[in-house]
Amino acid sequence: MLTLDRIYQAAHTLKGIVRTTDLILSRDIVPDCELYLKAENLQITGSFKVRGAYYKMSVLSVEEKADGVIACSAGNHAQGVALSAQRAGINATIFIPSVAPLSKIEATRQMGARVEIIDGVYDDAYEAAVAHQKKNGGVFIHPYDDIDVIAGQGTIGLEILEQISAPDAVIAPVGGGGLISGVAFALKKLNPLCKVYGVQAAGAGSMHRSFCDKERVCIANVSTFADGIAVKSPGVITYDLCSQYVDEIVTVTDDEIATAILTLMEQQKLVAEGAGVVAVAAAMFGKLPIEGKKVCAIISGGNIDVNILSRVINRGLLTTGRLSELKIGMLDKPGQLKEVSAIIADLGANVTKVMHNPGGENTDINGCFLNVSMETKNKNHFLEIRRAIQNAGYCIAEG
Repeated sequence: MLTLDRIYQAAHTLKGIVRTTDLILSRDIVPDCELYLKAENLQITGSFKVRGAYYKMSVLSVEEKADGVIACSAGNHAQGVALSAQRAGINATIFIPSVAPLSKIEATRQMGARVEIIDGVYDDAYEAAVAHQKKNGGVFIHPYDDIDVIAGQGTIGLEILEQISAPDAVIAPVGGGGLISGVAFALKKLNPLCKVYGVQAAGAGSMHRSFCDKERVCIANVSTFADGIAVKSPGVITYDLCSQYVDEIVTVTDDEIATAILTLMEQQKLVAEGAGVVAVAAAMFGKLPIEGKKVCAIISGGNIDVNILSRVINRGLLTTGRLSELKIGMLDKPGQLKEVSAIIADLGANVTKVMHNPGGENTDINGCFLNVSMETKNKNHFLEIRRAIQNAGYCIAEG
């Protein structure tokens, strides 16, 4: 069983191994609450996962260590296991789904682990790892459904209570549930009045469904760029702990996740991955009752694939109305572009691209379309520009 003593023992074991990560007060991300950010994206290996992996390996017997360890992961647990095994002199074989970012895969290899890439998502890698363990032996280090792993993650809860006095709520990302299970257990045992909220990606809401249905649910497919929480089924142990100690679980969309990544970069100078920012996204988009409260959001990881970072930033800009596009119908005659550009400039936007296309079927023979891309302040600013262009006699085309 999970106990506070086990979590305290994990905290003692992890001293000098992992970082006590910063708790950062953010005054601008969610103006109507006192929001603190627990920056596990700045942890060694760039994720909280090393806490549970290291503690689990620390309690293995000499014989178990000699047999080596096996793990499956979308990347962050893999790096935690690989680093822990390297420091303990243990052989590690890790199964990683093909959807995991190359950066996480290569980082795992560089730490000395043997890596097996499996087509599919986390659950497919899990099945391959279990089959390998049954055939070849070794100790399976589960990424979330293991009491010692959960105890290691629960040390974050202890740190939060040491760093902030009487938080009203703590928000944590949820994939399989290891992080929130450990954190919720520690918080509820030490401060029962503190609310604990979980957040999943809308395209991978297995724990959310399970929590709402009051039974453990496996979903058929997952679809989210937040690979670290793309899990089809919550753990048996973690579902039970969440049912007892978590107050509510909500979901956020990929667009909301992208916006949270962009916001953390701009306002806090923090780089976080999709799975790492879902707690911040839930706070930003009003998914939880935190107005006027003292709240801590856990940023669980920062290992974002730089190959998709520009796309994520672009999506965040589009979602918040910072990048906007207009398709304007007009007569093809001199002076039109100048007039439209003047309207946009006078209202403080910046044109970044213009495309001129002739009108198509069922349009005026002298007509054309002007596709304008521009940088705007927000959605209201875009709507102001749209209205001004319409008031000047131009037609705004949809699509």
